[in-house]
Amino acid sequence: MKSVTDSFVSLGHWPSAGGFGFNTDILATNPINLSAVLGVLIYFGKGVLNDLLDNRKQRILSTIRNSEELRKEAIEQLEKARARLRKVETEANEYRVNGYSGIEREKENLINATCDSLERLENYKNETLFFEQQRAINQVRQRVFQQALQGALGTLNSCLNSELHFRTISANLGILGAMEE
Repeated sequence: MKSVTDSFVSLGHWPSAGGFGFNTDILATNPINLSAVLGVLIYFGKGVLNDLLDNRKQRILSTIRNSEELRKEAIEQLEKARARLRKVETEANEYRVNGYSGIEREKENLINATCDSLERLENYKNETLFFEQQRAINQVRQRVFQQALQGALGTLNSCLNSELHFRTISANLGILGAMEE
């Protein structure tokens, strides 16, 4: 660093020699050489650098375009997924509502069927009770009739003698003969 500042300082102390010549002091001529090299590099390297920058720019632009396309595709897929989700949610709500109404219908049908079955069983029970009562009444009647008949036969057998028996038969035959005519 000191040599660079020395060369600038020494510029102010140049002797006015009056001629043109080459300065062989390397430290004093370094900024001039650097500027010449940089000038040559810029002049000849500008095309290469522009090509490199253009290639880099094209890669960046193509990456941006690809990213935009991927983003658009992702947005489209997201919208499709949201639409499918809305559709599935709608179907789920319909199934839920239909399921609840179906359950309510089944519940009502089951209640109605149970009520009908209970009513039929009640009717069957009442009919069975009625028939059993009728049978019991008929049995009691038969028993009373048999007992009355046995008592009447016993009374008749004890009270009837052969003459009375003959007259009863004759009277009955007369009634039957009158019925035939």
